[in-house]
Amino acid sequence: MEGDIILIGEEHRRAAGLIIDRLIDEIRASGSRYTITVSGESGSGKSETGLALAEALKGHGVQAVVLHQDDYYVLPPKSNDAARRANFAWVGITEVRIDLLGEHLGQAKTGAEFLTKPLILYNENQITEETISLEGAEVVIAEGVYTALCDNVDRRVFIARNRLETMEHRAKRAREAFDPFIEKVLETEHEIISKFRENADVVITREYDVEFVTV
Repeated sequence: MEGDIILIGEEHRRAAGLIIDRLIDEIRASGSRYTITVSGESGSGKSETGLALAEALKGHGVQAVVLHQDDYYVLPPKSNDAARRANFAWVGITEVRIDLLGEHLGQAKTGAEFLTKPLILYNENQITEETISLEGAEVVIAEGVYTALCDNVDRRVFIARNRLETMEHRAKRAREAFDPFIEKVLETEHEIISKFRENADVVITREYDVEFVTV
C-alpha cells in the first residue's frame, strides 16, 4: 500500500535470520518458486518481518518478492472504515480478496514472470493496479492479517502478539488518532486471527523468539 510506514527493527531481522537459516535448504531444494505467508494481528510486525525475510534471503543469494495483503482489501481504507461503521458485520475476512492473493501465490509457484495485482493508494483512498516482475525471484512472501488462509503456501509464519501487546507499535505507524471503534475492530479480528497459530509452521512469540512447529 502506497503511503504506509514500515520500520524494520533488529528483532525482525533476528527472527527472520533464524527462520531463513532453517528453511534455506528446503527453499533451494524446492522444485518450484517457494511461498511463505506471515500472519498476525495489527501492529504485530507482519510487514516488517516480511521485508526482513526478504533481506535474509538476499543474504543467502536468493531473491524474494513481498506481497502485502493491505493491497487486497475490497474497498480502499476510508471507504472500508465507513463500511465497517455502517455495518459491523463487514469486519473480518470478507473485507479482503484473500482468494485472489492465494491465486497470485499459485501463479507465482507455477512460474509466472509477472503479476498484475491491486495497489491501494492510501492518501487518495483509491484502488488501482500494478504489474510487478517475478523474474529471478525464487521466493514470494505474502504478509497480512489473514494470509494464513491463503492457498498455495509452502510455509506459514504466525506472529503471536495480540492487540494489547502491539499498541506502541501501532502508535508509531498510526494514520489517525486513537479510536475506541478501531479497538473494537481489533478485538473482533483477534478472535479470528488467534486461531491461525494452530496451523502455523513457525511461530514468532511476543518476545520475538522463534519456535519451529513443523519445520
